[in-house]
Amino acid sequence: MKIPEKAPEKKEPVKTVQTVQSEEVQNTTINKTTKPLSRPGISSGFSINSFLNKEEKVETTENVVVKTENLPQHHFTDTDLQMEWKIMLKQLQVKNTFIFNAVKTFKLEKKEENKIKVLFPSDSAKVEFDKVSGEFFNHFRKKVQNHAIEVEYERDVENLKIEVVTKRKIFEKFIEKNPLLRDLDDLMKFDLT
Repeated sequence: MKIPEKAPEKKEPVKTVQTVQSEEVQNTTINKTTKPLSRPGISSGFSINSFLNKEEKVETTENVVVKTENLPQHHFTDTDLQMEWKIMLKQLQVKNTFIFNAVKTFKLEKKEENKIKVLFPSDSAKVEFDKVSGEFFNHFRKKVQNHAIEVEYERDVENLKIEVVTKRKIFEKFIEKNPLLRDLDDLMKFDLT
């Protein structure tokens, strides 16, 4: 007796069924991506018209009055202030470089016994300084044991002025120090552009 061999025809329909199924999967994924991402009837909450017609609100500031009569009012020097300022700048350089770059040009000066004058170059830099000023002045008050310190802000226009120095301007400064360089420039005709 001979055992009949299995016909390879049975395997082929299985393969065609698999390809048909993969085509259906591809069609369904395409159909799923063509649907809109938002649900109909639900808004995002942002209105362009309300943004354009938005009125500026008037900010009110509250002045908090702290009685400093019973708190210590020890003497502090300008050196104390400068030392603490340098320490704070070093800490900011490690913690937050963005604020450090904004406030590193600030100058703090002791004006009167209990008054500190802060010279700032621009309003945007002052906004960054306001983020750390409370922490700094509270720490400084505790360090020098003087809780009657008042802070006064003043815009420093000279500090903001940034001069573009060209090769010609540098050479002119050297000519002021050594006038013989002008003769050398006439003789050699330097290209300082």
